[in-house]
Amino acid sequence: MTVLPRPDAVLFDLDGTLLDTAPDMVAALQALLAEESRPAIAYAAGRGWVSNGVNGMLKVGFGELPEPERLRLSERFLAIYSTSLTAGTRIFSGMEAVLTELDTQGIPWGVVTNKAARMTEPILQSFGLRSRCAAVVCGDTLAVRKPRPEPLQHALGLIPAVATHAWYIGDADRDIMAGRAAGMRTVAALYGYIPPGQDPDRWGADHSIAAPSGLLDLLDSADRRKLRG
Repeated sequence: MTVLPRPDAVLFDLDGTLLDTAPDMVAALQALLAEESRPAIAYAAGRGWVSNGVNGMLKVGFGELPEPERLRLSERFLAIYSTSLTAGTRIFSGMEAVLTELDTQGIPWGVVTNKAARMTEPILQSFGLRSRCAAVVCGDTLAVRKPRPEPLQHALGLIPAVATHAWYIGDADRDIMAGRAAGMRTVAALYGYIPPGQDPDRWGADHSIAAPSGLLDLLDSADRRKLRG
């Protein structure tokens, strides 16, 4: 893997990268399954699909669905989830230290997620993160979403920062695809929500980390590389 240059900005995916939202997402699915007289699923099975959003959750709980039924269940899932966005959600262990280090070094950071703003904004506010973000781009901010690069490019324009001197951290192949297409350096978050059968080594990320603390190591390496240069 390549040695990353010191970033001028860092962008994070939300679910499975910055925050562990799986407890509330899976709980919403379990409630919907109960309403529909379907059996509950194992937590681990649901967790692996959280980064795929509502469609991923419905797929693991209900399988393939005709479009009218998918739309009906999607609306109901979001209604249930919106009543309990942060009951079990937590910032990943070690991530606050990463954000504090970025703040200390004066490196702006932000969030680019496919999650809708009406879910994203309250969650970030609840954890005191919204005011610290240099940019927040949600799934409905633009007409397109990841894996298209435009959401990342939009966030970089808000900061502002140049793509070649910015990092994007995410736990899904679409995150790495979007980051690469935007011209950014990419880091795969292996601690996130990776469905069975996915091989992060095939995503083409510049680096991968097993825990958020791995970002501190990357920042340290980048600083030492800058000093040597």
